[in-house]
Amino acid sequence: MADQINSLEELNAVAGEEAVVEVAAPREPVRDELGRSYATGKRKDAVARVWIKPGSGKVIVNGKDQDVYFARPVLQLILRQPMQIAGVEGEFDVFATVKGGGLTGQAGAVKHGISKALQLYEPSLRGALKAAGFLTRDSRVVERKKYGKRKARRSFQFSKR
Repeated sequence: MADQINSLEELNAVAGEEAVVEVAAPREPVRDELGRSYATGKRKDAVARVWIKPGSGKVIVNGKDQDVYFARPVLQLILRQPMQIAGVEGEFDVFATVKGGGLTGQAGAVKHGISKALQLYEPSLRGALKAAGFLTRDSRVVERKKYGKRKARRSFQFSKR
């Protein structure tokens, strides 16, 4: 294309009037007066309220250390993933309260909350976290039971006679 437009002035000259071009403003960090960032993470029926602040890397969930609350190593691995992807492992203290669901859902909710809080604290980490899929809520929930059915979709056993 030989006649490309290289500047806003050229765009105005071609359009013959003032052209309004909006440029996205860089994201600002969101922190409270104590230097913390807050986010809510969700997965299945679990909801986690998560605060992060600069520190030594300890994670407290419902007043207990993560190793006590999430005893299974797989669940502890899930909690560490956002920090590893962002490259800030051991730089932030995490305080979380979580309600609802089972342990796996709660671990996923805390992971989602940590990811959202990290991108609010340091907007430059958003790209890595979004590429890994940690900012997207896993919206799969248990389907409700319908009347006339044994479970959500399972019918009662059919008897011809």
